[in-house]
Amino acid sequence: MSHPLWKPSRRDVLRLGALSALGAAVPGLASCGGDSATGGGGGGTKQLQFMYWGSTFEQKAVNKMLSDFESDHPGVKVKPLFTPSDYETKLNTLVASNRAPDVAYMGDSTAFRLAESGKLVNFYDYLDKYPALAERLPGTYFWYGEDKLLGTQTANEIYVLWYNKQTFSDAGVAVPPAEAAKAWSWDDFVANAYKLTLDQNGKRPDENGFDPKKIRQFGCSFGMSNGQMQAMLESRGVSFFDDKGTTCLLDTPEAIEVFQNVADLSYKHHVAPTSVQLGNNAPSTTVQLQTKRIAMAVDGQWTLLDLGESNLDFSLGVLPKYGKPITTSLGGATVMFSGSKHPDEAMELYMYHNDVDKVDLFASGLWMPLDKKSYTDQAAIDSWTKNDVHPAEYRTAAVDYTLNNSLPLFSQGMKNMDAINKVMAPAIQQIDQGKKPAAEVLKPLAKKLNGLLKGRYPAQQL
Repeated sequence: MSHPLWKPSRRDVLRLGALSALGAAVPGLASCGGDSATGGGGGGTKQLQFMYWGSTFEQKAVNKMLSDFESDHPGVKVKPLFTPSDYETKLNTLVASNRAPDVAYMGDSTAFRLAESGKLVNFYDYLDKYPALAERLPGTYFWYGEDKLLGTQTANEIYVLWYNKQTFSDAGVAVPPAEAAKAWSWDDFVANAYKLTLDQNGKRPDENGFDPKKIRQFGCSFGMSNGQMQAMLESRGVSFFDDKGTTCLLDTPEAIEVFQNVADLSYKHHVAPTSVQLGNNAPSTTVQLQTKRIAMAVDGQWTLLDLGESNLDFSLGVLPKYGKPITTSLGGATVMFSGSKHPDEAMELYMYHNDVDKVDLFASGLWMPLDKKSYTDQAAIDSWTKNDVHPAEYRTAAVDYTLNNSLPLFSQGMKNMDAINKVMAPAIQQIDQGKKPAAEVLKPLAKKLNGLLKGRYPAQQL
């Protein structure tokens, strides 16, 4: 997935990367944008277009933000281009016909490709004029060269451990730690997952008579998305690729151990659902927690939006660890096209669209802020977390965890990710589906990937 704010199926997650760039023409786009996608309206009104994806809830919140922007900027009108499906196909069609929007959400690979071809604004030139742009978390920037910045994440996200409080109470198990320093070890995580797993007769996996084919409640859910696996790999002292992005590390003993451990949750320990048990259209994490199909789940922070609207007694903790506690931060990019006829107004819109004070999606639980102040200043933290949606544990398990224990998803800086994912995703899917042990998959996979690696884009410190 290229943006964590979608609610992907397990199959989508296993694609493990940015959206592929599809260039086919799409009917119906000819009417987008009036005279042109960045053209001016009549009567001196300056017309902008904002292209984005998301759920219906996100559409409502973004459209409200755009309406508020118009109210705060007389003489400027913004046309929302809500595109919940075939996003990259439609975006590429607009770009190819010189009708690109002014500001848009964008997947990693497409953003880098368009930036390098000169289609996107270099935000490095705006850092002095907009100090707030330079005061964001280091991991939220999309650098594509020295002094070359194509934008920042739309919003920040991390992976955490969600849980149903009642399942822990029923099992007499202490809830997951909410502080990184107290994170469960991997062995502790597995041991507790055993205690939370029950078959139809109430037996646990370590009890005689346990039936792994008739499990009523799984102790955990743990996928093999890039973000989930990166967190565990980094905690084990390794990653997908080396710092230069020229050598694959998936064939190391540490990486093989981590992947096999995650697979073993389903196929050895029977404490997590397999791909078959989940099915192609698995219920959301919220539904599975609510129905006690699972007791705890490694999933994105964005899950809070649905959890907050449910009647579930839930909370969150930090991920299990091997060594240093680590989570993955991630988020799709928002970019500004260099062909905008109103660059000043488009830049104002860019800064407005993910301002924590302007958008409801932060307080509602879907988004996390980009600016450092929202993680360090108490008043700023309270402005988006002090509400009925965010649990008491959120401060340490999400805010502090992001600030002190997160690393950006590697695809945010890797070159040639489309080609890498086409090879990597189906291979890792074999591990996830229990078809082959990790070593049999990862050793040949690393050799294949080494031939595709072209390094990383250089990141800069502001």
